[in-house]
Amino acid sequence: LLDLPQGWTIPLMVLFGFGFSLTAFIGYKGLDMLSRVAVPAMLLLLLWSMWIATRDAGGLEGLLAIEPQESMSWHMAITLVFGTFVSGATQATNWTRFARDGKTAVLSSLVGFFIGNGLMILVGAYGAIVYQQPDIVEVMVLQGLSIAAVVMLFLNIWTTQDNTIYNFAAAGCNLLRKDRRGEITLIGAGVGTLLAIGGMYDMLIPFLILLGSIIPPIGGVIVADFFHAHKGRYPRLADTTLPRFNPVGLGAYGLGALSAFVSPWVAPLVGIVVAALSYVLLFELQRVRLQRRQLGAAEA
Repeated sequence: LLDLPQGWTIPLMVLFGFGFSLTAFIGYKGLDMLSRVAVPAMLLLLLWSMWIATRDAGGLEGLLAIEPQESMSWHMAITLVFGTFVSGATQATNWTRFARDGKTAVLSSLVGFFIGNGLMILVGAYGAIVYQQPDIVEVMVLQGLSIAAVVMLFLNIWTTQDNTIYNFAAAGCNLLRKDRRGEITLIGAGVGTLLAIGGMYDMLIPFLILLGSIIPPIGGVIVADFFHAHKGRYPRLADTTLPRFNPVGLGAYGLGALSAFVSPWVAPLVGIVVAALSYVLLFELQRVRLQRRQLGAAEA
């Protein structure tokens, strides 16, 4: 895109890999400041690109008349779409916990995932149909918008990476039970940079399909835990002692992920349903076992 020397590739990957983690290192305020600038800017660039693509296709009639050269099964397409946002969706509470109230948290999530993510998928489909190129940056270059393409590239990668690394740090602190977010953020940046250097981009589609299979079961576990185990109301975190591991949840997730991975049907839906049902079953089995143990102890 910029015709830079090949030898600059890895140093620039390292520079921006850690540089783009700066906002995540700052924390939620850093994410907020970047998003307030980047999201409106990317929205305008996307709409501009879509307008040009529609014009180049000969209007909506010309666009609808284009016959795709390749096809994809419905279940694979759904899995792929799930993969584009499901990892972030299962960790959305890392951001929505800062919302003013529950209503704001729910509405902002719906707008972000359905409208925001949906628009990104639509733009990719637009480019694939009109230019046989799903990458929005490449599409903008083809449209003669090279400077806009560079801006889109930077903003898109930055906003994606800082949110991902922020989630990585939040999950890492929770897993290790340590408040060392800064150090874990840098570790996350290092892992991401190494994956980029190793050519992870070339495996993007298989990776998204994998995410669309193994991540949705987490949602099934969360739903079952909330509605069945806790009857739709979690206790206050300050008044609760959390276990280090939840065997029921881990077992249900494992069954759901395995079912989704081997399913010939819509993998995300299969994973969610199997994980939720497995959680209910395992939870009830655990409850019965504990009751029997208590009865045995009382009789003794």
